[in-house]
Amino acid sequence: MRKLLAVLLLCSIALSCGSKKKIVTKKKRNTTRTEQVSRPTEKEPAVVNPSENEDISPKTYASPTDAYIATYSGIAMEEMRKYKIPASITLAQGILESASGKGRLAVEANNHFGIKCHGWTGAKIYHDDDASQECFRKYNHANSSFEDHSTFLTSRSRYSKLFQLKIDDYKGWAKGLRAAGYATDRKYPEKLISLIERYQLYRYDEEVLGRPSNKYDDVVEEGHLTHQVVKGDTLYSLSRKYNTTVETLKRLNNMSNNDLAIGQVLIIKSE
Repeated sequence: MRKLLAVLLLCSIALSCGSKKKIVTKKKRNTTRTEQVSRPTEKEPAVVNPSENEDISPKTYASPTDAYIATYSGIAMEEMRKYKIPASITLAQGILESASGKGRLAVEANNHFGIKCHGWTGAKIYHDDDASQECFRKYNHANSSFEDHSTFLTSRSRYSKLFQLKIDDYKGWAKGLRAAGYATDRKYPEKLISLIERYQLYRYDEEVLGRPSNKYDDVVEEGHLTHQVVKGDTLYSLSRKYNTTVETLKRLNNMSNNDLAIGQVLIIKSE
């Protein structure tokens, strides 16, 4: 009888130990599950606000020149404040020298003004100009090109007379640059003036000076919105500018063809 009791006691102890082992194993399984759940949360900080990843359609412009002006007018005005060079002149030179930012020097070297090396110790690019494979300055950013353009003009004595002109005298500046040897093109002044008046770049000079522009402004006369034609204006460009059509402009102004004359006053809208 005693032997039977001893055997039963041993069996009871064995069964008890076996159940404890099962509980421990179950806890280990739970721990493993907890680790698997926590791993994805480690990646959560890398998730960016979805709005930051949304595709934002770039603003469209009527021409590369309009896009260039929108991009660099702020820089040109800042240079005017620091160096007293008309923003209109800086923009017109940039447009002309860089082909509105599409020229090789602008694209590959951020050089918007065709400034050659002249002792430059920075990066260089070689490009055919007056001679084959001339050395031009290469910049990391377009902003540096605008800054260097200002420094170039203010640090050379041959341009000193320009700074005696009124700061908004873009015609005087255009002619003075050619006279000082900035460009070899005889029509360089006319090209700058044409760009300034066609795109009304003088408005940026006026903004820096804190006064409204009164050159070639659109005015309302006797119930009509009018526009005074400047060099470079066409009926098509004006129709785009004023959100109208060429035929409407011709009808309002009793025109039988598309010819325009500088200084001509066109009726844009009749009220």
